[in-house]
Amino acid sequence: MSVTVEEVSAVFDTILVLDFGSQYSHLITRRLREFNVYTEMLPCTQKISELSWKPKGIILSGGPYSVYEEGSPHVDHAIFDLGVPILGICYGMQELAWINGKGVARGEKREYGPATLDVQDQSCPLFKDVDHSQVWMSHGDKLSALPTGFTTVATSDNSPFAAIAHKTEKIYGIQFHPEVTHTAKGNLLLRNFAVDICKANQNWTMANFIDTEISRIRTLVGPTAEVIGAVSGGVDSTVAAKLLSIAIGERFHAIYVDNGVMRKNETETVHKTLTEGLGINLTVVDASEEFLGKLKGVTDPEKKRKIIGNTFIEVFERQAALIQPKSGEEIEFLLQGTLYPDVIESISFKGPSHTIKTHHNVGGLLDDMKLKLIEPLRELFKDEVRALGEIMEIPHDLVWRHPFPGPGLAIRVLGEVTPAQVKIAREADFIFIEEIKKAGLYREISQAFAALLPVKSVGVMGDQRTYEQVIALRAIETTDFMTADWFVFEASFLKRVASRIVNEVDGVARVTYDITSKPPATVEWE
Repeated sequence: MSVTVEEVSAVFDTILVLDFGSQYSHLITRRLREFNVYTEMLPCTQKISELSWKPKGIILSGGPYSVYEEGSPHVDHAIFDLGVPILGICYGMQELAWINGKGVARGEKREYGPATLDVQDQSCPLFKDVDHSQVWMSHGDKLSALPTGFTTVATSDNSPFAAIAHKTEKIYGIQFHPEVTHTAKGNLLLRNFAVDICKANQNWTMANFIDTEISRIRTLVGPTAEVIGAVSGGVDSTVAAKLLSIAIGERFHAIYVDNGVMRKNETETVHKTLTEGLGINLTVVDASEEFLGKLKGVTDPEKKRKIIGNTFIEVFERQAALIQPKSGEEIEFLLQGTLYPDVIESISFKGPSHTIKTHHNVGGLLDDMKLKLIEPLRELFKDEVRALGEIMEIPHDLVWRHPFPGPGLAIRVLGEVTPAQVKIAREADFIFIEEIKKAGLYREISQAFAALLPVKSVGVMGDQRTYEQVIALRAIETTDFMTADWFVFEASFLKRVASRIVNEVDGVARVTYDITSKPPATVEWE
């Protein structure tokens, strides 16, 4: 019951990205949406005959393969029968060349990193206002000859065919990656393709999305059916809940489950914000003892996530059974705040990668769950959800609140989760975030938290030896949470936070700061 590509494409002009497995593929979608062009990503093996909608243009992404090797992925040649503009990026360009003459070979050296682009044909519409600039290369293969029917548009020191264009058709290929920030005018090039060449309307706005999605929800649910939905206090579930509340009013029942591993004052804050502030029909369920009881003795992070995910659904379904719909019928719909990044791996040509950690939204649902899912935010990125929240007048502090994991503090207490350990992590986290806000740094940081490590350290307080636990602080900067850098605090800030935590939180003898980027680390410690 998620919003579908067909439904969105019926309202908004859509650029189709066919994914060959590049780590950058999702960035193409993000960049085009930033200038209000709706973009959808599907695997490169997508059969065009199976599409029920026609894209305004097609982009072939990069990928880790070599087009000339047996078993490498290739696009459905039917894309050329659609009569729409096509842009090939890196592997996508090599795919165009392979189809039109097979002039692709292993380069003498791999080209990875910055390169200077020499634009030779300024009249090419793809390069309107894009002149000699720095671009980002990431390839081992390159064109060994100009494909049949194409002309050279740009070169670089290592790529004699850094950009090509068909002589009569609106088909283009570029060896570099315009979607990454390292390419100076990459956004402009993508805009040239989507807006000027494909003539896609720039009508993908959250104001338009609200009207479309509310209408879809009302049609889906009907005039009498009722919906339940989980809320956590985060921006995703709150925005989704507000959408349902606008669409069907009191027929939407929001449920907040206190699992005992929430942040300080979380339950009270969520209740007040959603009921008094947003007028959402909310029930609060205290199941902290049940969750903590099941977590007793568990130290494996994946087991923690599965226990919390499954227990959440069990508690949720019990509470749903207590609700008496005015229609007299059983509740059949469940709202979930799934976002587009949650499902990107299932869309990718490479398929689901090795499980680094289970997403609470997509990995914790019971197999025999009878409720039908409604996922109104499934096609949105986090920045789009926040824009949606602002339009719906959700409080600014909530809209820009840092993400909080579904398993809560259970994965920030490394080792066994006990009430005492949760209290230590909760108090340390509260102090850290409080100081960040006081320093005016909260909006500069994408996510920050305190983790309690399963080790003890010798200390001294009041002339007495102590042997207590260690808190690790983490703060990151990121635009997409796929990669992240650690935030550089002033030493005086870290000194102040560490002093407060050691002095105010019983059981802590030492504070450290995590300066590991993602990758190789993940954002969370577990």
